[in-house]
Amino acid sequence: MKDIRIVFFGTPEFSCEILKCLHEEGYQIVAAVSQPDKPIGRKQEILPTPIHALADTLGIPCVQPFKLREEVDTVLSYEPDLILTCAYGQIIPEAILTYPKYGCLNIHPSLLPKYRGGAPVHRAILNGDEETGVCLMEMVKAMDAGRVYDRRIVPITEDMTTEELNLILEKESCILVREALPKYLNGELEGEVQDEKKVVIARNIAKEEDYVSFQKEEIHMLYNHIRGLIDWPIAYGVIENKRMKFYRVRKNVCIHDYEIGQFVGIEDDHLIITGIGGLLYVYELQLEGKNRMDAKSFFNGVGKNLIGKCFE
Repeated sequence: MKDIRIVFFGTPEFSCEILKCLHEEGYQIVAAVSQPDKPIGRKQEILPTPIHALADTLGIPCVQPFKLREEVDTVLSYEPDLILTCAYGQIIPEAILTYPKYGCLNIHPSLLPKYRGGAPVHRAILNGDEETGVCLMEMVKAMDAGRVYDRRIVPITEDMTTEELNLILEKESCILVREALPKYLNGELEGEVQDEKKVVIARNIAKEEDYVSFQKEEIHMLYNHIRGLIDWPIAYGVIENKRMKFYRVRKNVCIHDYEIGQFVGIEDDHLIITGIGGLLYVYELQLEGKNRMDAKSFFNGVGKNLIGKCFE
């Protein structure tokens, strides 16, 4: 079955691991489809998307339509027997969904029907979930609503960030492809219909969500908020009218007598900021107008001047 013609849809680094896995397993990947390349950084240099770059390395042609619905014929010219997608970023037109002999499958990083949508990994961390996973699912017209053919469950530890969870889910996705895809192609997986009553939507991260309030969010919520936005878009608090981004933190649930949101100082290798019901330890940060740095470097510079000041 590995000689069937596969077109792979994906864009970010996460989806690269799955494309690599397909290639290593010997599947015939006739094309990749990715979002268009975009300008990156201060210089606005146009760089290939991760999937575009990987496809070039593997010698796979890469199609990058601005509007997929206008390039249906281009995609179908590769005559796919199967389409596999992961984090592509555009709605797949029905004309493409209904074309392949073996259908269209998606690797989705959640335990469906929970967290349909664009930010399932972020939402799992932000909401303090204790587990998530990846699903091999049928693609249908409705968003992430198809049958689930197989899944792998992943525990979420208390201090795990979205960045760390993504790396684990990448590996689990590859295992899912290696183990479940052959069974699917052989007709051994019937698929489980999702329970619509249990659907939870994982909406994309909004711009205003990167702000954390020490005055309103108790320590568990605050901590989940920060670790849920590492390594993107990075949460920030405001102290003395300046933003401070938090790149590496831990929490200490305890009783204290400090004012809420107060910058207490430094202990060993971390800053101490008080929260509702505990303390936030900050190991790596970036103050507005400064470079990203560790806690000691920050404190030895402008940090000591903030002792006793409070975050909003």
